[in-house]
Amino acid sequence: MNGAAPKDSDAPLARAERRPPRLDKAARQARILAEMRASASARVGDLATELNVSTETIRRDLFELGEKGLINRTYGGAVRPLASEPSVTERHGLMVAQREAIAAATVKLIAPKEVIAIGAGATTTHVARRMAAACRDLTVITHSFSVATVVSANPTIEVIMCPGRYNAREGMMVGVETGEFLQNYNVNRAILGISGITTDGLADAEPDAAYVYRAMMNRAAQTIIVSDHQKFDVPSLAIWARIPDIQHLVTDRAPEGAVARALGRARVEITVAET
Repeated sequence: MNGAAPKDSDAPLARAERRPPRLDKAARQARILAEMRASASARVGDLATELNVSTETIRRDLFELGEKGLINRTYGGAVRPLASEPSVTERHGLMVAQREAIAAATVKLIAPKEVIAIGAGATTTHVARRMAAACRDLTVITHSFSVATVVSANPTIEVIMCPGRYNAREGMMVGVETGEFLQNYNVNRAILGISGITTDGLADAEPDAAYVYRAMMNRAAQTIIVSDHQKFDVPSLAIWARIPDIQHLVTDRAPEGAVARALGRARVEITVAET
């Protein structure tokens, strides 16, 4: 047998070699900001492990970034500043596996002949794509061009597009005309995404979108929230619903802490999709 077995004393060295190289402060803080652009939130412990530094170092970094207004510090980590969510085009490339799993679980809640209102967003577009593949004989009301485009691939699904003012960044129609148009319809289920959920409620980074989501929710017999776990305990600009207003949450990971307790008190049904 060629070669000698590694000695126990070699194990710490092997582990050290697998650790990522340490960055200087400027590079480290740039990595933190990149993480915040890609995700809704980040935790001190996760950042310390990823960047191979102490939690105290990460806390100092977050303090400095917070002082510059680049992040909002939270207990145990940080979140993006309010209203700084990436555009819908950027979001389409994030959390793809999780969103596909959420979409697959969501369409199982839909029955033929139903009227479904779908809000704009990356996760709801995944739901619409899965609806086109798995559902039939539906009426879909939406203000999102991406949702309308993908769901209309199924000829048994009728699509009703809301009028309004076009928001190019999000690919959606918004405004008073949109809200008034929705008042003309009865909806079985509203399927809506969020920028964040806290014990204060469900919120979106776009106030105009929040107005439309509230209108959809108010016309629906049931409101289903589709969201990955990175939106939990994350504040956003415009609150459009309180937790007791919704009936179902479909996500990739069960919520924890105060948000989980608030959902439990409101008896919101939670479906955790298999990823």
